[in-house]
Amino acid sequence: MGAVARRLVAFVAALVLFLEAAGIVVINGIMATFVDKQSMSLDGMDPGAMATATWVMGGVFGLYLALCGLLLLIAGIRDRGPGRVGRVLLIVCAVMHGVIGAVTVGLVGWDAFAFLMVVLGLIVLALVVYGPGAPEESADAAPTGTPEGPAPVPGGATPA
Repeated sequence: MGAVARRLVAFVAALVLFLEAAGIVVINGIMATFVDKQSMSLDGMDPGAMATATWVMGGVFGLYLALCGLLLLIAGIRDRGPGRVGRVLLIVCAVMHGVIGAVTVGLVGWDAFAFLMVVLGLIVLALVVYGPGAPEESADAAPTGTPEGPAPVPGGATPA
């Protein structure tokens, strides 16, 4: 896959993750507002604590998705894959999308499932195109000509 296609995959995946991060924060904010205004509780828990926990969960999850989007954006700008920690974060993000997609299909519907699977596919595609076997195309790569100096002599002897 060429450099332009690799970068395009990384940029699109980053954009989708940024939009998803904002959406997660907004959805959790709406849920926290409902929990607080309706005084909802689970088994006698304080509604204020539940609303705060929902805000915190939305913020942490949104920051995680934004971090994954930032990793893909940097990968696209540099045209080089993320490091070991970045790859682990993106793999966890992909697995998380698969699990949430499986739960979402029953609770929300097929549209949400399709969106999560598209995001999962973009993350996996970005991981594959920037994987360990991906060719490194760099502008400052060394020329591929023969090194200067005498050619090696068969048998290990050095020329005089």
